[in-house]
Amino acid sequence: MKTNQLRFFFLNLGHFLDHFFMLIFASVAALRLNTEWGMSYAELIPYATPGLVAFGLCALPAGWLADKWSRSAMMVIFFVGIGISSIYTSFADSPAAVGVGLTLIGVFAAIYHPVGIAMLVQGRQKTGVMLAVNGIFGNLGVASAALVTGLLIDNIGWRGAFYLPGIFAIIIGLLYFVLEYKMDKLETIQAENNLQASATSASMQSQLSRIFAVILFTTALGGLIFQSTTFALPKIFEERLGDFAGSATLIGFYTFIVFTIAAFAQLVVGYLLDNHSVRAVFAWVALLQTLFLSLMIHVTGLQTLIVAIAFMLVVFGAIPINDVLVGRVVKSEWRSRAYALTYLVSFTVSASAVPLIAVIHGSYGFDRLFLLLSLSALLIFIAALFLPKQAKQTNLNTNNVVTD
Repeated sequence: MKTNQLRFFFLNLGHFLDHFFMLIFASVAALRLNTEWGMSYAELIPYATPGLVAFGLCALPAGWLADKWSRSAMMVIFFVGIGISSIYTSFADSPAAVGVGLTLIGVFAAIYHPVGIAMLVQGRQKTGVMLAVNGIFGNLGVASAALVTGLLIDNIGWRGAFYLPGIFAIIIGLLYFVLEYKMDKLETIQAENNLQASATSASMQSQLSRIFAVILFTTALGGLIFQSTTFALPKIFEERLGDFAGSATLIGFYTFIVFTIAAFAQLVVGYLLDNHSVRAVFAWVALLQTLFLSLMIHVTGLQTLIVAIAFMLVVFGAIPINDVLVGRVVKSEWRSRAYALTYLVSFTVSASAVPLIAVIHGSYGFDRLFLLLSLSALLIFIAALFLPKQAKQTNLNTNNVVTD
């Protein structure tokens, strides 16, 4: 396997592990600790909030370090750091100690998106399908978290659900270090080229400002939708699938099936982004989110599984859209920080999803949650219409002007 292909594989595996580690506790809290520690689901899940806040806030310093120092070195720190943090969490003997461990996981998990995504798009023109493949790995991490955690809980215990993946991440980090060290790639980040010979016109600056405003607004609401659906789905299945979900393993299996099927929607969206208007693709995806999330309000039994597949298809399908836009409009030497800003917004809002789930579930059940998420998707649809119909954007990877 060529070195670039190996690097691409490690970066994709990093995306898998990033989302995997951030969702271990969702299953642990829903399926084991609520009985082992005598606490309700609503009482337990707020302990995940500091980790989700760190996931967002630490993206900015991670992006700054990557642009100023070394993206590949930051990825080594990501792998090893998240593994050590997960092992530490496995030794927790109280909810507060779990909260500390989850916060450390969030700090190191924050590295991946501003650094790994910037490494993926560097020097490339068409990034839709490539980011879709990377997104699939991330979503498979989401899916596998429920499945693997359920299996480990049933066979080893909840502590094993943290320390075994932690050991694996450290091993991957060491292998990645060897790859980058041999290729002498632990270097200071440099600009790709002097790609822009002239200053950007005032009209282009105005257009780019509008595009980035849409990116930040839709990123915030999209983060709320993504985090709420992925975090709550195991509990939703436990409540609504009835006799079809009689164990942690079965709940994890159903969650895995839904997330895995939905992940491949990104390939379709990635292809459309490379060949059609971003505005049209974005609007249609958001409109379908609005429809399917609203259908989830009253379903039970196997209908829950069918509708969950439908809404997760469009929730996961939306993931590459803003990353493609950022890759097209931001210079290479600023790109990690630009991605960091978008993920800071996304994950900070995402952090609010956990206490929001606790409040809504404790007082009303999940019907109100899906009503809120459906309205959020409708706002994303409206915002997408503010993107230019034929937005000519300077593609800083190639120094060409391309049309969406």
